[in-house]
Amino acid sequence: MELRLIIQDNVTASFGLSADEVIGERVGSGESVPTLRLYTYRSHCGLVGRFQNIQNELRLDFCKENHIAVNRRPTGGGAIIMGDGQLGLALMLPGQAEDTYSRARDLMLTLSEGIIKGLNELGVNAQFYNKNDILVNGKKIVGTGIHRAHSGSLLFHASILVDLDVKLMLQVLNTPLEKISDKQIAAISERLTNVRHELGRDVPVDEVRQAIARNYATTLGVEMISGTYTADELQAIEKVEKEKYLNDEWIFQTSSVEDKFGGAKFKTPVGLLDIRVALAGGTLKSAYIGGDFFAEESAVAELESAMRWHSSQPEKISATLAKVYQRREKDFNGLPLEAIQQTTLKAITNAQLVEIHRSANPYDPAA
Repeated sequence: MELRLIIQDNVTASFGLSADEVIGERVGSGESVPTLRLYTYRSHCGLVGRFQNIQNELRLDFCKENHIAVNRRPTGGGAIIMGDGQLGLALMLPGQAEDTYSRARDLMLTLSEGIIKGLNELGVNAQFYNKNDILVNGKKIVGTGIHRAHSGSLLFHASILVDLDVKLMLQVLNTPLEKISDKQIAAISERLTNVRHELGRDVPVDEVRQAIARNYATTLGVEMISGTYTADELQAIEKVEKEKYLNDEWIFQTSSVEDKFGGAKFKTPVGLLDIRVALAGGTLKSAYIGGDFFAEESAVAELESAMRWHSSQPEKISATLAKVYQRREKDFNGLPLEAIQQTTLKAITNAQLVEIHRSANPYDPAA
């Protein structure tokens, strides 16, 4: 099989998302050939997942004031920031009957292999983790998502952090953090990584792109052919861009579920533990673990990752925390598991109370 490789830089969010959707649909119907797009977006844009409320995920006032485009992907997953330091990837392949969302993790693992081997070739020790992340020593370097088109094809999305402005990311994304301090920026920076940091040099985006392209040819067993869009494809892309990705009804669609934020603090024998959470309905969307204790950052990041899009039921939260803690216990440097469990559950309870009482204070005074 041949795989068309399309390379683009500085594309608008609306064009890039439209191109992914259109080519994905056409691959399924046989109108377009299987395609791999490796591209960068015009700096900067904030993109939310298909099923997210954009008002919950992005600081829209900041984005508007700083001319940061916002849009909605056709694939699921969380909110991201994209620009010239983040390599976008869209792989469009014909689907199989068994390629259902119940196999999403297996599919993402398989389709991520070209990225992982490409990063490995460059000297980055990347590995697939959990549902849809690629990590380096416990730190996130790639996020992925998948979408099955109406025509039956698969659209696999990924964002590869060649570089990242963490402060700008926190200003764009709506997180449970009350304020963006130098300490918070440093803490979050320790839980993410990027190719340039890992290799200790100013790696060109195109070097990363070429390594990933080579390894997709190998892992998929295909012949990679450089190409571009056909006239028919460009016409279809322009139509969908105008009707959908430049349409506020698509971008700003909402559901009745609003995020709830809460937090709790606990003084442990090894320092203060400060946990903040975001709930989407009955689901724990994210958790941020802070404080003045000493611990291995990758272990804390692994706890946070394990709690993303997790049931908020106390017994399930406690079990997940215990599983990660037991594997990384020495890296927590005496921070008690029970304190992490109890403070996380207290933060969730406080988030639920904030919704009930409409309080502006995310902390229970007794915490």
